[in-house]
Amino acid sequence: MVPTNIFLTRGVGVHKEKLASFEQALRSAGVAYCNLVSVSSILPPNCKIIPRSRGEKLLHPGEITFCVMARSETNERNRLISASIGLAVPTDRHTYGYLSEHHSYGETDEESGEYTEDLAAQMLATTLGVEFDPNIAWKEREQVFKMAGKIV
Repeated sequence: MVPTNIFLTRGVGVHKEKLASFEQALRSAGVAYCNLVSVSSILPPNCKIIPRSRGEKLLHPGEITFCVMARSETNERNRLISASIGLAVPTDRHTYGYLSEHHSYGETDEESGEYTEDLAAQMLATTLGVEFDPNIAWKEREQVFKMAGKIV
């Protein structure tokens, strides 16, 4: 069973109970009616990234739906939390890519997003033989990855 389509979505939930908050986040993401099963971080070869609106139309209530999920929760008032998914797509679509998930406290959505994109790109780069220095800023590494012509 290899997926041929994926879509990205996100949701936020706020409630005094963590489970109710999670349910609200799933509703906000448009997937609350599915039985979600977490999988690891491989973007299958030739898998097409489709818009959320199109992806939601393909789902059915009660369906087992595989997902890479980033989830963060707290019951601490005013606590800054974030969860993000990074996506690294190889230029050769016949090869696999990576999705990375990150859950953090005290990071802005921008910081969390950059970290997650960097992580996915690093994972893909190592499989493609692209050299990288983890001590260099993400924007510089991003240029190296793109210049190598192996990562979209």
